[in-house]
Amino acid sequence: MPVDLERVRGPVEEGPCRGREVRPGPAGQDADGALARALRLSEPERDHLYRLAGQAPPAAGHISQHIPPSVQRLLDQLSQSPIGVHDAAYNLISWNPLWAALAGDPSGWRGRERNYVWRQFTGLPSRTTHTPEQEQRLRTALVSDLRSAAARYPDDRGLRSLIADLRRESEPFRELWASHAVGFHKADTKTVHHPEVGTILLDCDTLAVPGGDLRITICSAAPGTEAAQQLALLATVGLQTTGTALG
Repeated sequence: MPVDLERVRGPVEEGPCRGREVRPGPAGQDADGALARALRLSEPERDHLYRLAGQAPPAAGHISQHIPPSVQRLLDQLSQSPIGVHDAAYNLISWNPLWAALAGDPSGWRGRERNYVWRQFTGLPSRTTHTPEQEQRLRTALVSDLRSAAARYPDDRGLRSLIADLRRESEPFRELWASHAVGFHKADTKTVHHPEVGTILLDCDTLAVPGGDLRITICSAAPGTEAAQQLALLATVGLQTTGTALG
């Protein structure tokens, strides 16, 4: 059924299955982006919503946080796995309840707290530990991804600001950025220390959405394993509202 955007537009507060816009901008733009995701609008419908609000739609050359309805339907089918969705700058824009239960509820995070690269390089709290080899591989891949994003979105002020701040605040980031190192995301194992269900060893994969430039992280456990039982228990324990994060 078509959505009457003129009637439904108004204040929106997203629950644990959706993220908020995190790039700097007027509060109205944040709310409209959130509402567009909550209503699962197509890009033309999203742009119409922005115009109804007197806002300019996201411009070409800038990072989009739009999740196509077809991608959202696919994510809905994977509700038994923790899933987080990031944009091309690694801002967390959407997650499901099991992700929040595993990582800590992101709904109270603001600004850079929702940026995965910022969390990795500035030492924000995390429930995940890595071996030195895993950490180096992950950081190299993240910096390589940001460099590629900067080439694709040269006019995105939020991305430029993020990179400038990371270069100022983090020596490891500065060194990797200067080295022009190239890295790639691979399937990896994460060790998550959860306060209710203990230490969980999970397989985590990062999938790219062509065209939308989204990064979808999916954590899973092989059937019949202790980790699978812990995930099932976590689904019943529910959402833990803490300040820590899956890293």
